[in-house]
Amino acid sequence: MTSFTSEKKDFERELKNFVQSLTSYVSTDDGQWTIKGFIDTYKNIYTISSDTKVVSKILEIHLLPKILAFAESIGYVVVLPEHQNYYPDLSFVSIKDERVKFAVDLKTTYRLEKYPDFCNGFTLGSHGEYFINRESTKNIQFSYGRYAGHFCLGIIYSRTGETHRTERKTHKLSELQSITSVIHDFEFFAAEKWRIASDKSGSGNTANIGSISKIDDVISGNGVFSKLGENWFDDYWMNYGKIIIKGKDGTTKKITTLSEFIVYRGGDASLVVPKARKIKQKKKIDG
Repeated sequence: MTSFTSEKKDFERELKNFVQSLTSYVSTDDGQWTIKGFIDTYKNIYTISSDTKVVSKILEIHLLPKILAFAESIGYVVVLPEHQNYYPDLSFVSIKDERVKFAVDLKTTYRLEKYPDFCNGFTLGSHGEYFINRESTKNIQFSYGRYAGHFCLGIIYSRTGETHRTERKTHKLSELQSITSVIHDFEFFAAEKWRIASDKSGSGNTANIGSISKIDDVISGNGVFSKLGENWFDDYWMNYGKIIIKGKDGTTKKITTLSEFIVYRGGDASLVVPKARKIKQKKKIDG
C-alpha cells in the first residue's frame, strides 16, 4: 500500500468532519428521509420500495453532488468506477499529487428492530484477487496497493414499518408532505474499513469481508482488528480459509476465526476485540 501518512491523517479528519453535515442534508426536521418517491411529468409521485438495494442506490445518488463538492473543497477529484461491480465506489485522487489516492466505499445498513443497538451489517469489499495481489487491476478501479487508505462512508438508518402497504400507491404532488418516508433516523460515520471488519465472510458464498454489527462499535471503529492493526487484517483476509491445522484429536480443519489465526502466527490473541452479542431488549410493562 502506498504510504502517505500525513495526507491520510488529513483526509480521515476531513472525511469525518464532512459526514457530520450529512444528516441534516438528507433529513427533515423530524428525522424523515427527504426523498419521498419518484415523480413523472404528470406530477404523479410513486413511493420508493423499502428494498435495501433500492434504498442504497437512491441514497448514493442523493449524496453524490454533496460528495463531489466536498472532494473539490479539500483538493481532490472523484473518479467513479468504470464498471458496476468494481471496487471502490469512489476514488479520491489528489489534484496536487495524483499518487495520493483514497478508496471510499458507500455502505448503508439498517438497525435491527429486535436489537436496536445493532445493525444488519455490510460487506467491506472482496478478499479475492485484487486484495491478495496488490498490483492486480481485476474488478478494481486502481490497484489496491496504489490507494493510501481504504475508507467506508457509512449510513445507518431505521426502516419505517409496513411501508409495503403503500409501495404501489400513487400520490399527487399536493400530497407530498403526507407521504411516509421508507427510512428515517440517519446516523453517518466514516472509518477505515479494517477498523470495522469482522473475521467472518460478509455474504454467503462470495469472497467478501464482513463487518461488525454493534452500532457503537461501528461508529467508534472498534472492530475485532482495531487493537491489532491493519497488517493483521491484511494477513488474515489474504489467507482466509486457506490455512489447515491439526487439532488435538488428530483431525484437520481450516482456520476461520481470528483468535485461531493469531495463535497460529504466534501473535497475542488477547488483542482480539470480542464481537458484541445481541441481546433482546425486554418490553416495558406499564404500571
